[in-house]
Amino acid sequence: MSKVRRVVTALGLAAAVALAAGCGGGGGSGGQPSGSQAQGGGSGGGEAAGTIRIGVQGPLTGNYAYEGTGFVRAITMLADEINQAGGVNGKKIEILKEDDKGDPKEAALAAQKLVSQKVVAVVGSYSSSATEPAQQIYADAGILHITPSSTATKLSEKGIKTFFRTAFIDDAQGRFAANFLVKELGKQKIALVHDNSTYAKGLAEWTKKYVEENGAQVVFFDALNPKEKDFSPLLTKLKGTQPDAIFFTGYFSEGGLLLKQARDLGIEATFAAGNANNNPEFFKIAGKDLAKQAIIVSEPMPVDLAAQNPDAKKFIDSYKQKYGEEPGSVWIVSAADAFRVIVEAITKTGKTDGKALAEYLHTQLKDFPGLTGPINFNEKGDRTGTIHRAYTFDDNGTLVPFKK
Repeated sequence: MSKVRRVVTALGLAAAVALAAGCGGGGGSGGQPSGSQAQGGGSGGGEAAGTIRIGVQGPLTGNYAYEGTGFVRAITMLADEINQAGGVNGKKIEILKEDDKGDPKEAALAAQKLVSQKVVAVVGSYSSSATEPAQQIYADAGILHITPSSTATKLSEKGIKTFFRTAFIDDAQGRFAANFLVKELGKQKIALVHDNSTYAKGLAEWTKKYVEENGAQVVFFDALNPKEKDFSPLLTKLKGTQPDAIFFTGYFSEGGLLLKQARDLGIEATFAAGNANNNPEFFKIAGKDLAKQAIIVSEPMPVDLAAQNPDAKKFIDSYKQKYGEEPGSVWIVSAADAFRVIVEAITKTGKTDGKALAEYLHTQLKDFPGLTGPINFNEKGDRTGTIHRAYTFDDNGTLVPFKK
């Protein structure tokens, strides 16, 4: 058993000890990530100070704060557990967090701050639009960068060797969504709505390609403006095309509202949405009765991961014990996997140089036992394979496997 595997195996025991002691562990926990304290430490390098600094970048405020906060919570919890078990290669892990608000300009500033604080690796950001501007900044600094949730295909088309993702790319999701709508549900007239973000537009374009390859018709392809809350002009045009199904590729904060306003206009087409809608906020915004009509295409939900994977169950149970709730989206678990992959690379190589860590992930990491399933990367840093499924909400707002 490798050293990192021993560390991972010890996580559950360490968490139990921490809880029994009534403390959140070192580095700042108890629901408040350690970044603020760490950021006060100034420059000089995490290793020089006897710690290994790992950054977490995501939306900690704004519409997508649930996801970014979940990233920080998951990674802080794992770092605390590892530190209590002795650290990595004899050094403690220090987590630094930066709020990019899900905004591209803020994302660039967040990345610059983390680089200046000499992190050795970064997990983030949430959306592809925020990840893209940060991506080059980390690449120029030679820092290992892993996004847990940004799926836009273009992100890995730039030849950046230090960029990876534990999410699956839009190509795979678009193919699944098109096959599901056309082959499983028999829909022939599909309306595609995106929000012009890097992620949503890319997913819509991939879905269009595969819908048409399946012999069905894309009768509507347009974008809403996330800054607006009245989508009735767009929906009025969409209604005129008489679609059998709508597939929304944007985010949950607009997805629930779009469904609600579509029904208000008398649009009864099947409503489906992409994996940025696998979030409890969608249920709250749409309301129970309408949310239950939606089909959400997603990677497996945390509860399904827990049912299949003892390590995932241990992580989710520890998260619930620490924060009073289970992670509500798969992206939080994916963020935990990104962190665990970084720890694996540092442990196995004995280095914190970004290029050395990236080389290990490209050439030596094989079937890493991720909480979301086996993790392998191709030459572009994309996670290989696909595990998408179709879900719907139950009465309690929990996503459950879709049944006809």
